[in-house]
Amino acid sequence: METQKNRILVPYDFTDVADNAVKHALKFCDKLNADLYLLHIVKKNEQIPEFEEKLKEAGKKIKQELGIDPHTIVRDGTIFKTINHVVEEIDSALVIMGTHGIKGLQKLTGSWALKVIVGSKIPYLVIQEPPGNEDVIKIVYPVDYRTENKEKLKWVQFLAKIFNVKTYLFTTSGKDGTVDSRTKANLVFNKKFLEDKGIDYDIKMANGKSSFSQETINFAEEIDANMIMVMTTRDIAFHDYVLGAYEQFIIANSARIPVLVINPRTDLMRYGYGSFG
Repeated sequence: METQKNRILVPYDFTDVADNAVKHALKFCDKLNADLYLLHIVKKNEQIPEFEEKLKEAGKKIKQELGIDPHTIVRDGTIFKTINHVVEEIDSALVIMGTHGIKGLQKLTGSWALKVIVGSKIPYLVIQEPPGNEDVIKIVYPVDYRTENKEKLKWVQFLAKIFNVKTYLFTTSGKDGTVDSRTKANLVFNKKFLEDKGIDYDIKMANGKSSFSQETINFAEEIDANMIMVMTTRDIAFHDYVLGAYEQFIIANSARIPVLVINPRTDLMRYGYGSFG
């Protein structure tokens, strides 16, 4: 993260939810002294000049209303490839993307959003509503048995450097009330990391009355959380999109809570998670 340049990318489709994404991006730009980039994707190359003008006008309006002058980019392609191509091109540190949950950015549903995000080396913050003015950013951090979940800790640390953060480690147990040994090990690792970094946290247990994804959303809504942080499933397959992966259910949550989505990094796996500094 430290090597990333301070650039925040917002896929922009001229909808209200895209404007909400810009408002979320503004908070990060202020804290990171970052540049804001707007990206609009068209189907045909011939459409680029028309939408370059349209996007520049939107940029002028954003500067007038929010006080930030965004860079504007128009590309032909698809949301599934072009967004991440531009991420690499501008060396973006974060993508903030709007979705309506059911339909949004070019009819972007939860499953479509997940297809866009998978493969990116940087996180996507997926939002539905404009940001609030909270003094404390409450992060719900689901903890399960997967080793790669530890990668989320780096992003908790990153957020804690720029915001006043409270992290809620949210985990589940079996019907007998015991926690799976791998989940318990992850919980201990996460707890120690947060304590070592001086990051405020709490541990909460799901009640087991519904799916872990639904209980995560319910808990986040109960505490009025500002963010849910999830990992994508490593090597996610086509049937996961069709059947409904855990992550896409969280992304399109009915509580409209922002979701920071992080992809597993094979390079971090190679060197081990214990090297987190």
